[in-house]
Amino acid sequence: MRGRLFIVLAAGVFMSVPLSAHHGGAVFDNGKSVTLKGTVTQWVYSNPHLLLMLDVKGEDGTVVKWVAETQAPSIMYPAGYRKNSFKAGDDVTVTVNPAQNGRPIGRILKVITANGTTLGLTADAPIYPPGK
Repeated sequence: MRGRLFIVLAAGVFMSVPLSAHHGGAVFDNGKSVTLKGTVTQWVYSNPHLLLMLDVKGEDGTVVKWVAETQAPSIMYPAGYRKNSFKAGDDVTVTVNPAQNGRPIGRILKVITANGTTLGLTADAPIYPPGK
């Protein structure tokens, strides 16, 4: 019985490590923000994170596909984020904490929608690492 209990507990610990790592903010550069002007390609309004995908045209004309994320709908709803906040083809301005490795992903700090509405963070939306 002890052997089985140990295996179950060990499996639970090993399975939870990747989950806790996923919800950390270590991938983002919290000391830096980047403002992107682009066109929405997709808006995913579901758990565990809201995802805004957009095409951003660089100075040389090259289009870079960005993915910007924020917290779950229940946390971001008070800040004005809705299922219909964005649609493909909308021109938006998004401010993000970019990824530390330079990839085109970021954590949403603020969005100015196609109609000029500003969406930001809520007091309940945690910034990682906590205390920053």
